[in-house]
Amino acid sequence: MATQITCRRVYEETTARDGKRVLVDRVWPRGMRKEDLHLDEWLREVAPSTELRKWYGHDPDRFAEFRRRYLSELRDSQHRQAAVHLRDLATHDTVTLLTATKDIEHSQAAVLAEWLAGKR
Repeated sequence: MATQITCRRVYEETTARDGKRVLVDRVWPRGMRKEDLHLDEWLREVAPSTELRKWYGHDPDRFAEFRRRYLSELRDSQHRQAAVHLRDLATHDTVTLLTATKDIEHSQAAVLAEWLAGKR
């Protein structure tokens, strides 16, 4: 049975279909208490570097370049261990990648979901 990878905002309700809930943001979401997030893991090390995140600024016009740079970062020593761990989770379980970003389609969660789907 193939596992499923989905992306959701941290502010959405938890569902039984979420499987493992993994926060993939480098910073904790504003206004969220840890006990309200129903989180299995927080993999901040898999998130884009602070420099890349600030450069991108969630500007959809920069998404293609952000995606390219972020995929490159996933191969570097600072991200590799967390990326491998996330890939392992996605191989064995349904995984919901959580982010505080409003535009999920242009987020690191979307890039990660695509990357994980191609790595199985």
